Parts: sequence; C-alpha cells; structure tokens
Amino acid sequence: MEPNKQNSALLVMDMQTAILRMFPDGSEISAKVSKAVAHARAKNIPVFYVVVGFRQGMPEIGINNKGFSASKERLASMSMEDWMQIDPSVAPVDGDLIITKRRISAFTGSDLEVILRAQRIGHLILTGIATSGVVLSTLREAADKDYQITVLSDCCADSDKEVHRVVTTKIFPRQADVNTLEEWTKI
Repeated sequence: MEPNKQNSALLVMDMQTAILRMFPDGSEISAKVSKAVAHARAKNIPVFYVVVGFRQGMPEIGINNKGFSASKERLASMSMEDWMQIDPSVAPVDGDLIITKRRISAFTGSDLEVILRAQRIGHLILTGIATSGVVLSTLREAADKDYQITVLSDCCADSDKEVHRVVTTKIFPRQADVNTLEEWTKI
C-alpha cells in the first residue's frame, strides 16, 4: 500500500549560520535546501525551521551529555541569539514556524510534535545538518511516532562523507523514502 503523503511539512533542521560555517560545503548544501524550501512553498507545503538552542550559559547541558558538554565551554560565552540565527540563504518568511530544540532530535525539548498534530501533519520531509545527528535522530523518533518520512539526501550533510553515504543508503531506507531534491520535485 502506498503511504498517504498528504499533509506534509518540510523540516529545515540546524541550518544555522554558525553550524553551516563548520562545513566546507556549507554554501552548497544551503543552496540545495533553499531550492527545497522554494519547491515546498510553491506546492503549499508548510516549512518548519528547527534550530538547536539554549539559554545563555547553557544550563540545559549537564556533564553527562558527551556531545553537547564538549561544546559547552566554547559556546557558553557566545550569544545564543547569534548561535540560533538561521542562515540568510534559507531564511524563513512570515508564516514559517521556528522551533527550538534542546538536543539532537527535532522532537526533544521542543513543541514540534504539538505543532505537527495541531496541523494534522503526518508526513515529514527532512533536510539538515548533520545527517548522522539531527536527521538520523529525528527520523528514528518520527518513525517510532508513526510519521511517514522522506529524506532529501542531497539536502543533508555530514562532516564525514562516508557516514553520510552509509546512513542515507543503508539505514534511512529502512524507515523512510530517500530521494534527491530533483527526484522529490518530480513526485
């Protein structure tokens, strides 16, 4: 049975200027995501922006959180408003929702699920940085919550290109449709 892909939303995840700067191909990925955003808008698919953010000083991060605690000292003095700034190349417009998460998954510490349920969204189209981070964690949680999922493989990036390849070709297909931007725009 073909899944019902009505009531879709495009999630643009962790496309923050500070994060994009960490990727040598950041402008390439943001250009593709920008095209995905334009296509979604043309098809009246809502675009939800998900950013990772914390209060100033990052009190949400404990010493047992290996991933975030390693960055806590470096980021604690940074303006969280600056850290959470979405890159202008994919910037939201009036009506787009910005959702702040506190961990890797777009669901954790955010009101994403409340918004999705209120708008009767059942199909998530995922983009973002990093493939092995926010995209993988969000996909796994969304699958457990019975959402239909599409990943735009070339609208995701990872600091390790081999990890990106393995995750998008071997892991994601178990729980999601994996398409390129070009394939998705023809569906």
